[in-house]
Amino acid sequence: MRPVLSPRSLTLRIIALSTVWTILAMIAVATLISTLYRQSSQRDFDRLLSAHLFSLIGAVNVVGGRLEGTPELGDVRFVEPLSGWYWEVAPASANLGGALASPSLAGRHVPAPSVQAVPFDSQYRRRYQVAGPGGARLSILETEVVLDSDNRIARFRIMGNLSEFRAELAAFRNRLYAYLVLFGLGSVAINAAVILLGLRPLARARRALGDIRASRADRLDGPFPDEIAPLAAEMNALIENNQRIVERARTQVGNLAHSLKTPVSVILNEARAIGGPEGRVLSEQAESMQLQVQHHLQRARIAAQRGSVVFRTPVIPALQRMVRVVARLNPDKTIELDERMAGPVFAGEREDLEEIIGNLLENAGKWGRERVVVTIARGGAARSFAVEVADDGPGLQPEQIGQAVARGLRLDETKPGSGLGLSIVKDAVEAYRGEIRFARSSLGGLSVTVELPLAD
Repeated sequence: MRPVLSPRSLTLRIIALSTVWTILAMIAVATLISTLYRQSSQRDFDRLLSAHLFSLIGAVNVVGGRLEGTPELGDVRFVEPLSGWYWEVAPASANLGGALASPSLAGRHVPAPSVQAVPFDSQYRRRYQVAGPGGARLSILETEVVLDSDNRIARFRIMGNLSEFRAELAAFRNRLYAYLVLFGLGSVAINAAVILLGLRPLARARRALGDIRASRADRLDGPFPDEIAPLAAEMNALIENNQRIVERARTQVGNLAHSLKTPVSVILNEARAIGGPEGRVLSEQAESMQLQVQHHLQRARIAAQRGSVVFRTPVIPALQRMVRVVARLNPDKTIELDERMAGPVFAGEREDLEEIIGNLLENAGKWGRERVVVTIARGGAARSFAVEVADDGPGLQPEQIGQAVARGLRLDETKPGSGLGLSIVKDAVEAYRGEIRFARSSLGGLSVTVELPLAD
């Protein structure tokens, strides 16, 4: 059975797609929130600088041709030395003296680019960024104002700590990403749980099919959701139709065997009554015809039930029973069973297994001198078991193996039989898509190994 989460698993595909979608959604949400927060924070930062600039302008006046005033902007950062938040008022006309600066500047000076490099806008303001004292990056809003009727002009500058602003943005972004990662992992886990729960009816249907194949049930039973119920109904109809076909084939095979039994028996009786060479020839041909009919009826029966999924035969009990029968028929020989595999179950009917192994044991009992060994072990192919029947007889030469499985051909006319045994074995094994091999046995005679399918 294929693992639930194999690369071709529907569950794995749905979980993978939902996970990819969750990741993409989290990336999109993180990008959107981060962008909106940065834009909003930038607007608030600029508005704060503008508000401080207006407060600074309102707190400064001209007394005796000099700048005077003690601006209180309501922010302690303008008092803390080298905080990155500064203000500065400087004369911009020759008829004005004095200069004012925030205590946070601590006597330092912040350079300003030339007007040519950064011109004023339509509101006679300009914004620029420079490196301030202590290495902090400053965002500066600057304007020039006429303070009185004598056209005394002063230059006002408000400076905000851009490095601090960016650090706050980075901290928010890191917290946002951490929360979204946790949320995304939770979403993936919940999606996986929901998907697994939603696909449980499929797993139940798969187990029900396994029960049918293992002969523990003969139909798909149980409550299924609306999406799967039609499939279950179709599968039940298919199983019932398969069973009807098998039963019809069996009936036809039985009818054919019954219809041929009486005519062949009449021919055999007439041949014995005739006697002499003519009667013997007629009797031999009638017996051959009887065996041929049985052989082909057997093949038809196997073909009729091969595609079924409800046949299971424990191998060990069947082999033990056949070994006992052959041992009674051959009291002068030792028949042994070597079990190297525990509890194999043949995916087919008991009659077919007995037909295959019975013919091999019959040949081994016929040709073996003193000992026959039947070995049951694991097969070379997946989901298969192997049965080896070995004897200590004369064996077969390589060129004789092909003749041994030819229908009706006997290699030794001194031994009784029809010459159909190995041919029947070969046809039955091939009908189950198995394999048959001939080799020299460790006992010195012939070794015949058949591989047959195991039931699930």
